[in-house]
Amino acid sequence: QVQLVESGGGSVQAGGSLTLSCAASGYTDYMGWFRQVPGKEREGVAASHIRGRTWYLESVKGRFTISKDNFKNTLYLQMNSLKPEDTAMYYCAATSRVGPTIDYLRPSSYNYWGQGTQVTVSA
Repeated sequence: QVQLVESGGGSVQAGGSLTLSCAASGYTDYMGWFRQVPGKEREGVAASHIRGRTWYLESVKGRFTISKDNFKNTLYLQMNSLKPEDTAMYYCAATSRVGPTIDYLRPSSYNYWGQGTQVTVSA
């Protein structure tokens, strides 16, 4: 069982930056960040493999960066040039599932979830 605790959410004006953190109690090969707004499905924002490979939602490429401090076992999401449409509850996730056909930006690929942290971007 892996427990995940997010922090770092908040309110910021458009164009601003935030860094989310996710402290994990155990190690998995893959971790990711997801977001959800009321009435919409949860979507994958960024994912990473423990050896450094990363994946990003197209709309955040060039603005968001996912990284992992393996010593601290903490996942980060650096978010720059934030837009109002980035407003959502952000969730950290981890998975023990591995395989060449797994889409690590799909919520169904993950079996451990944090409680979420709210990010609000005002125009």
